[in-house]
Amino acid sequence: MENQPIPKTMLQAVQQFSDPQVAHDFFVQIRWPNGVACPRMGCGSASVAYLAKYRRWYCNDCKRQFTAKVGTIFEDSPIPFTKWLPAIWLLASNRNGVSSCELARALGTTQKTAWFMLHRIRLAMGQESFGRLNGEVEADETFVGGKLRHKRRTHYHVPSGMKAVGSVGKTPVLGIVERSNDERQGQARAFVVPSVRKGTLVPKILENVDSAAKMFTDSLMSYKHLDRYFAAHEVVNHAFEYVRGNAHVNNVECFWSVLKRTLGGTYVHVLPEHLQAYLNEHIFRFSERTNQDGPRFAKAVKMVDGKRLTYKALTDK
Repeated sequence: MENQPIPKTMLQAVQQFSDPQVAHDFFVQIRWPNGVACPRMGCGSASVAYLAKYRRWYCNDCKRQFTAKVGTIFEDSPIPFTKWLPAIWLLASNRNGVSSCELARALGTTQKTAWFMLHRIRLAMGQESFGRLNGEVEADETFVGGKLRHKRRTHYHVPSGMKAVGSVGKTPVLGIVERSNDERQGQARAFVVPSVRKGTLVPKILENVDSAAKMFTDSLMSYKHLDRYFAAHEVVNHAFEYVRGNAHVNNVECFWSVLKRTLGGTYVHVLPEHLQAYLNEHIFRFSERTNQDGPRFAKAVKMVDGKRLTYKALTDK
């Protein structure tokens, strides 16, 4: 197989991946840079024979055949690489994401197919653990959901004695953003959480942030006493100030700003059970924000290995 270049623009991607063989060879090159190995569980043998006519391999150890899609989000998908790769390009490069309706028009598929494709790609973009965040780290919480005046009264519950304002009927989300420095690009993590109580937020922060880090938060009581677990903890009370020297949460606020424009402007309506998938998509683009479109796309393609999502698991039907 001839090595394929990584496209730098959308035009190059469309032209390059219009050829089924080129698209197939590009994915094989990204997935197996050191040579094809059997993806079957417990095998991993590099002793394989390529059956060019069928675009599949035969493993000499486990005596089974496999295609490039086996063991990835593409497994059992009839959609060709000529559509999968442009779809990954669009989702990885568009700052505010791409809707399933827009992708369906671009690829010539149904909206249902495009929606399922996007969720598979979001699964691939999911947060991978490469160690805890370190250095200067900001944590903040937000609530995702439409305004109450646009909801039916039966769609949310207002506890006795409370007014139907603010966070009622919305989904709480915890965000953790590592500030960039001269050595590395700051990464981000975000999680759908059941509440913003201390017993929920602090364990998540401890799980994802190194104890040597310096934490920055707002004045929410749930963050009180974080200095017991980290090197330092500075608080910004937004009732009086937004920045005090180096103490601020502007990076995580920027993270929320782009996320909410994406959810409100591109996806419009996101169910709470799917929100984590949309967070994963946003985290990927945010953490790769300094990369050009080509390298970001190549990284997204590489992340499809070892993951799978069925329609039944996605919709619980």
